[in-house]
Amino acid sequence: MHSRRHRNSILSSTTALILGFSALTTQAEDFELDTLVITPSRTPTEASKVGSTVEIIERDEIEEQSLPLVQDYLNQLPGLNLSPNGGPGNTTTLIMRGLRGQYVKTLFEGIDISEVSGPTVQSAYGHLLSGGIGRIEVLKGSQSTLYGSDAIAGVVNLSTLGGIPQGIEHGIHVEGGSRKTGFGNYTLTGGFDRGEFGLSLSGFTTDGFSMASSGVEDDGYTNLTGAFSGRYEISDDLAVFASGLLLNGSTETDDGYPIADSPANGTFRQAAGRVGAEFSLFDGQLNNTVSAQISDTARESTSGFGSTSTFDGLRYKLDYLGSLEISPELTLNFGADWERQTALTASVDKNVSMGGGWIDAIYSPFDALTLTAGLRHDEHSTFGGHTSWRATGSYEFASTGTRFHSSVGTGYRAPSLYELYAPFYGNTNLKPETSIGFDIGVEQRFLDDRLVTDLTFFMIDVEDYIGYHPVTYQNIQTDGVVKTRGVEASFAYAATDWLDLRGAYTYTKATQTDGLREVRIPKHDIALGATIRPAERWEIGATAKIALDTVDGYVDGPRSALDDYVLLNAKIAYKPNENTELYLRGENLLDQKYEVVQGYGTPGFGVFAGFRAKFAP
Repeated sequence: MHSRRHRNSILSSTTALILGFSALTTQAEDFELDTLVITPSRTPTEASKVGSTVEIIERDEIEEQSLPLVQDYLNQLPGLNLSPNGGPGNTTTLIMRGLRGQYVKTLFEGIDISEVSGPTVQSAYGHLLSGGIGRIEVLKGSQSTLYGSDAIAGVVNLSTLGGIPQGIEHGIHVEGGSRKTGFGNYTLTGGFDRGEFGLSLSGFTTDGFSMASSGVEDDGYTNLTGAFSGRYEISDDLAVFASGLLLNGSTETDDGYPIADSPANGTFRQAAGRVGAEFSLFDGQLNNTVSAQISDTARESTSGFGSTSTFDGLRYKLDYLGSLEISPELTLNFGADWERQTALTASVDKNVSMGGGWIDAIYSPFDALTLTAGLRHDEHSTFGGHTSWRATGSYEFASTGTRFHSSVGTGYRAPSLYELYAPFYGNTNLKPETSIGFDIGVEQRFLDDRLVTDLTFFMIDVEDYIGYHPVTYQNIQTDGVVKTRGVEASFAYAATDWLDLRGAYTYTKATQTDGLREVRIPKHDIALGATIRPAERWEIGATAKIALDTVDGYVDGPRSALDDYVLLNAKIAYKPNENTELYLRGENLLDQKYEVVQGYGTPGFGVFAGFRAKFAP
């Protein structure tokens, strides 16, 4: 059996709803389903014909590992790290190719779920549960041409519709274990000739561990999450879709900076939804998607002294995507979007709006070569206009299983409402940060595609970086360039019918505008995995995360080394039948004492037992 993680320069076809593009296109093109993907150009194409790098985690791999939190899957991918300030529910920063979460666009069923009321615009990864998630996709490199502001390092897509089978199916997943942790999920899915839908309800609770690494008081967390998505084809040329997310998390925390073991708490709520329609014209030559979405977030923090801070954010967005086939060799994709962001805190009550239009040409003069070139222009209500571009290429030597892929592009990040308007710190004269990014790599397949390897070099430079004045602490545009350089290497090997192996290594060198090393980014990051099927109905899986040479410290202060660590997780599962699973899994089996953020606690050894079942009515 082949490894279920595909490190291809693609996005899977089952994420058409995520990207706002429909199966209407697939009908017009008459591709085989297993060769169709939704590319970084946001339209269906063949996997071997695109140049950007994408990591994909399939539904069956999510079920195989049975981890409750989305962040635990992302943390295994090359080029990605997550740095949580304590346990689940606390601030968790996603780092991609050496850049932090404000440079990553995150979508849930096509909805931008980032918070607009925080110091920077980024998503609350500490609250995202894996229940009901059918696919996790990570598109790397400069993507502002297609996705606008914030997509400097890449894009993360979360889908609930990936891998839905035909017919009605119920799913139950329950787990309990160390630290009085419990997780439960119920899913209801349906796949039909003209549509599909998915409904998911998840709950998570834990007594946790101390947010402060020196503390003794456990800091617990609870989360209730509901999600739905669906799509229905009214006719061969018209389909409608809808999706939504409702999340409510409550966290016990510790106070102070540096962190101290004192009681505090926080809550986070998010309600988001998207509706739209897909329609084709001119006998399927022109395919269109229109959609509207909303995301409403509310965060509240109460200190150990009783003071409360609130951060409310609201985003409205309208989006259009079109795809026009000029000839068999040339396709033009194009679109336009507009959004309004509003932040309401004790000190800020402001809003901004931004809109943009883009075009992306895909040209394949012969089967082995595909080139793309795109251009985008945005207008922002505060800083005015900005233009970005992107180009990609892919060339495949089919006879040797070799494929070269590359992408280059510019990006930008609009200043957040906090950076613009916060009392004492805000600066309405800020302009967007700008970037240029480049990657080039080679994918090589061996042994009838049972072994797939990839080696990719990447670089990103960010100029006009928004920092702060060393005396007044006001947000300012700083001199110099934020630089990241690195190499990603990976393999996936279906060694035998009973053994799958996979691994990844990432080298990252990231520096600030002043030349100081960026914090909380391992210079050497290794991820290993193995799945063994020793007998019928039995499966054993193990993963290892190794982080070497990491530093932390204040932005402009001295750096201190964090201890290297090895996190070993394992799971043993027994399946009485193909729809039922009993399992036992362990986390941090070596009971490593480590920090990913200086002064903040991390989980020790843990054991969890679980049950999973699927059944049809």
